[in-house]
Amino acid sequence: MASERPVVVYPPDEDGGRRVRVDGQISGRAYSVRDIAAFLQEAGLQEYDEMDVVRSSLIEWCGGGADVWMR
Repeated sequence: MASERPVVVYPPDEDGGRRVRVDGQISGRAYSVRDIAAFLQEAGLQEYDEMDVVRSSLIEWCGGGADVWMR
């Protein structure tokens, strides 16, 4: 089932990185909430900061929320 949210953060990998998909395209690997905020800013949401990422309903967190960075 495809996500209805435009941002998907995948479960952490063995290095603690999480793949991030924005509008159907992989943006890269994030190692913190700050990295996700940077991806969203690059996608046009310049005002997004770390707190926006944590609270946003635009993001689907797979394999744990914003506080999970290790397997």
